[in-house]
Amino acid sequence: MSKIVSEIKTELGDDWLPHIYQTRVRSGRTRAHSLDISSRENLATIQYTLLGIELKVGRRRFFCPDLATARYLRVFARIGVRKFAVPYDISQISAIADELETSWQRALLLLEKKDASRTSLIRVMRNEITAIGPGEPMPLFDRETRQRVIS
Repeated sequence: MSKIVSEIKTELGDDWLPHIYQTRVRSGRTRAHSLDISSRENLATIQYTLLGIELKVGRRRFFCPDLATARYLRVFARIGVRKFAVPYDISQISAIADELETSWQRALLLLEKKDASRTSLIRVMRNEITAIGPGEPMPLFDRETRQRVIS
């Protein structure tokens, strides 16, 4: 890790994007998600179509059920993370997307102040998130359900 990236990581502290991913997303119930994108920095835009909301990454388009999910996916698409976790509780996605986007913008501002390249910052973020992993394809439900017997 370069000196500049480690300085940015230290300055952000708990607001470091991979740290937010580990503490806020992976600590709870999640489902694995994957995007068929390249593992590099990507231009990701949210588009509103007649069929709903789509995330456009390069020439590929991914349908999103709502704006919060599109914003959440866009953070990972920008830094080229192909497999990651999405919170199972959809009511949490918007707040986590806000935190992730804020962290991303703060990291870019700090990088701009240090007049450095984005490539190493993005590589470190992508590698840390990949190391944390996407988790299980579906969350585990530890509770047994009671079934009523109809007579």
